[in-house]
Amino acid sequence: MKQKLHSESSGCCSCEHEHHENHNHHHDENHNHDHNHNHGGEFNLKNEIFPLVMILSLYAPGVIFENQLHNTLYSIGEYLVFIPAYLLSGWSVLKTAGRNILRGRIFDETFLMTVATLGAIAIHKLPEAVGVMLFYKIGELFQDIAVSRSRNSIKALLEIRPDYANIQTEQGLKKVSPDTVKMGDIIVVKPGEKIPLDGEILQGNSQIDTSALTGESVPQSVKPGETVLAGTINKIGVLTIQVTKLFDESSIAKILDLVQNAKSKKAATEKFITKFARYYTPIVVFASLGVALLPPLFISGATSSEWIYRALILLVISCPCGLVISIPLGYFGGIGGAAKRGILVKGSTFLDSLNAVKTVVFDKTGTLTKGVFQVTKIVAKNGFFEEELLELAAKIESHSNHPIAQSIRNAYGNNIDASDVKDYEEIAGCGIRAKVANKVVMAGSDRLLHQEAIVHDNCLVEGTVIHLAVDNIYAGYIVIADELKEDAREAIQILKKMGVEKTVMLTGDNQAIASRIAQEIGIDIYEAELLPEEKVNAIEKLLSTTEKHAKVAFVGDGINDAPVIARADIGMAMGGLGSDAAIETADIVIITDAPSKVAQAIQIARKTRKIVWQNIGFALVIKGVFIGLGIFGIATMWEAVFADVGVALLAIFNATRVMK
Repeated sequence: MKQKLHSESSGCCSCEHEHHENHNHHHDENHNHDHNHNHGGEFNLKNEIFPLVMILSLYAPGVIFENQLHNTLYSIGEYLVFIPAYLLSGWSVLKTAGRNILRGRIFDETFLMTVATLGAIAIHKLPEAVGVMLFYKIGELFQDIAVSRSRNSIKALLEIRPDYANIQTEQGLKKVSPDTVKMGDIIVVKPGEKIPLDGEILQGNSQIDTSALTGESVPQSVKPGETVLAGTINKIGVLTIQVTKLFDESSIAKILDLVQNAKSKKAATEKFITKFARYYTPIVVFASLGVALLPPLFISGATSSEWIYRALILLVISCPCGLVISIPLGYFGGIGGAAKRGILVKGSTFLDSLNAVKTVVFDKTGTLTKGVFQVTKIVAKNGFFEEELLELAAKIESHSNHPIAQSIRNAYGNNIDASDVKDYEEIAGCGIRAKVANKVVMAGSDRLLHQEAIVHDNCLVEGTVIHLAVDNIYAGYIVIADELKEDAREAIQILKKMGVEKTVMLTGDNQAIASRIAQEIGIDIYEAELLPEEKVNAIEKLLSTTEKHAKVAFVGDGINDAPVIARADIGMAMGGLGSDAAIETADIVIITDAPSKVAQAIQIARKTRKIVWQNIGFALVIKGVFIGLGIFGIATMWEAVFADVGVALLAIFNATRVMK
């Protein structure tokens, strides 16, 4: 992965750093609980309501006229009403239980419900059997609604999905769905339209609004040969683009997929519940078997039908649906709630880890500062003129797309003849050397001047500085200003109020700038003039000195800081959605580009964990009470339904609070 590390050196104009480290967070084995509905697909409430209306139209009259139906010949009336209702409401549970048994996964919630309800039918408790399946189906419906709300929050965040593409054909332009466009196809994007797919500009100059992807409010100028991303908006000119990625491989599609499939990266609490259910369910089955078989053998007057009924009640009460449904839903709600606020979390494990963050490390440029550069001062030395200095800097920076290089070219304002620039060479970590009109020109940091033994009178210039030398004679420097983000100070204050013990800033910029910014916003520790590998070393040091269970989060721009993001316990990318490096490396992406969102992400994580543990405690206490009542014959199947589905519903409603 090639990275331009041009942003934060004190004039460290341009160096390249090759880094192929992957972010190896463990992907836990995906343990799927097969619920009634496919949560991965598009949820349609109307499709779910119709079967429920049919079931209720059978079930309600059946309960009202139960005695009359029971008194028909062989109770055939009762079976004709309740069995169809049972199959309609419970078919997916029965099918899942059967499929799991064939796969060797016997003991799960569907198995408990199947045994309990078929047992209830066998002892002629048909309304209770249907009730268990019906209320479970209603619980699943509420779960689907909650998941859909969470998913819609993510989709609303990414409403940048283009609706159509203008594809160029022999007959002219044809409006088609972006999904149908192939790589290599030519598309035309008119002013005001969304760019539908990632591609390379063949013709046209324009400005594009990238704010939906990167959080950057300043439109970006584009020209032929440059790459544009799906979801950005073409502002002024007509662009002819050759498609380089299918829609499913575009940045937007990747991110939506990452967030919607975030459940594959489970939090420790979810893994605990999965493991708990694995042991808990067989214990419940054998305990119920004991309740059904042993009392009639040892207690005088005890009947088999009575104790079988109690055993079935125990099975229904003990069903871990409330836990199995509500805990992943709590985390998914947390992920959806974060997405609503412009924070994309790639998995519940990262949401969980945020609770333990005690140290937050920030990159400077583009993270705490806006990363929008302007030339504010030109100081010429040794007989050179300001205009001459700016022209040389503009020419030597003509090959770079970095914001600092762009700010110099913008300040120059004239057309640049790049053919003047020859023997272009990047000096790692320091700057650039090239021949301009047969003169050897160097541009870069103060470190470059010392490395090349170029005599100069001032090492400490405040600001982002580009020093220039011509034929080994110091020509002067250009100062480029970068503003702090409006909420940078507030972000640090909130983090400290929340109990974050240490805030750190790592920058390639000079000591003077780093010191001023650290004091201005209240950063505890800063390290300046760092090369990319030195930033990784700084993170390593922090990780080695942090307490065992505490976590270190790093917040960077997601492109230049990918190695550091990869190394931290939690990597956060600011406005890096357009970058493959950010998508692949960061655990959390802050779309709105605001430092205060770091604190908000931690707040959401804490609220999520609180709600998840409330659900666990609530479910276990209620089930414990009703298990006791069921064994002593005080609770009926209806109480069992409440203890199972009622607890699940209450836990689901509680879990949806994370969204608010």
